[in-house]
Amino acid sequence: MLIGELAARAGTSARTLRYYEQHGLVRASRDARGYRCYDDAELRVVGEIRSLLDSGFALDDIRPFVACLRAGNEAGHVCPDSVAVLRRKLAEVDGVLDQLHVVRDRLHTQLAEAIEERTIRCQMTC
Repeated sequence: MLIGELAARAGTSARTLRYYEQHGLVRASRDARGYRCYDDAELRVVGEIRSLLDSGFALDDIRPFVACLRAGNEAGHVCPDSVAVLRRKLAEVDGVLDQLHVVRDRLHTQLAEAIEERTIRCQMTC
């Protein structure tokens, strides 16, 4: 299929596909006229890329998943390199959540103190 058809079927743009190709994630051959041609397997690869990007993965993190699909696996997350990326990403997300909990607790404390001070001031002036 040509780039426009792949883009339409994948729900993305031709520009995005060229970008993925520049980063070595999508493979295209060329026809006699020099147009990019893609086989059906690339639709699955693009779907995997988009799904992982939506989950917050960087393009470099996606490479093992694409390699896993290209190796003939049904899913990109079943290979050891993909599992390692998943573990690292999960640890990263857990770290961010820990930081957010600290910020949430701090904000909760500040809000409680602000309400208490306002209540005390109101009792003194009312």
